[in-house]
Amino acid sequence: MHTMWKGSISFGLVNIPIKLFSATEDKDIKLRTLHKECHTPIKYDKVCPSCEKEIEQAELIKGYEYVKGKYVILSDEELSSLKEEHEEKSVSIIDFVNLEEIDPIFYSRSYYMGPGENGNKAYALLREALQKSGKIGIAEITIRSKQQMAIVRVYKNTLVMETIHYPDEVRNVGEVPGVPENVEINPKELETAIMLIDQLTTDFQPEKYKDDYRVAVHALIQEKINSNEGTTAKEVTPRTNVVDLMSALQASIEKNKGKAATPKPADVNKQTKVEPTGEKAPKTEQKKTKTTRKKA
Repeated sequence: MHTMWKGSISFGLVNIPIKLFSATEDKDIKLRTLHKECHTPIKYDKVCPSCEKEIEQAELIKGYEYVKGKYVILSDEELSSLKEEHEEKSVSIIDFVNLEEIDPIFYSRSYYMGPGENGNKAYALLREALQKSGKIGIAEITIRSKQQMAIVRVYKNTLVMETIHYPDEVRNVGEVPGVPENVEINPKELETAIMLIDQLTTDFQPEKYKDDYRVAVHALIQEKINSNEGTTAKEVTPRTNVVDLMSALQASIEKNKGKAATPKPADVNKQTKVEPTGEKAPKTEQKKTKTTRKKA
């Protein structure tokens, strides 16, 4: 069993080193979401809708929305400082009460408590004291940066810690809509209902209850595996920055449109006057040649 927390439990001047182990586990069957065409698992990316681009983990920060669209930013340094200040590695028992006084609606998660190094005797002492007194301890603990209330009790020779909700975390039952209040009940109907309850009353045996849906899904999966109905996802090749490259190339083409070297009107005229090699010389040069011949 994996140790998820190490610390100590204290009541009065007694300090007991302990380890916490998760007492429950999620047995839900995890189903992946695949692309229907190629059976490749779908990837969910972090995208900024304003910048319209995918965001890396290093670009993420935390903020609290105090008004719609307005946030106060909490830096990692600020949160780490608060975490160190409040994350005391101890379970402090502050009161002892009767278990019947706590309604199950307050319960959250259960953890087994095992003795830490050199903590066996003190662990056994607290366990025996709780059993003899019939009381449970009300404690405070910080787990994963969250301060929580908890109860400490004995379960089958082992100390158990169950986190419970703070009172302001339990919603007001009076806000449930449509709950009938003073409804006249037919005595015969009430008697029949009580009789049915009596017939179904038994000792609690948790092993007789099971998740029928989970069992059926598991059987269906196993049947498909046995029938060779399995499928293999296509190998995903790492994407290069093709989109950005194409965008850059297209932008370059658009930028250079109209900038191609086109001859000016004057140049065109000048080019039309250029004669190929071996053609007659201009008229001015011909006149000059004739005059020279007369003088000769």
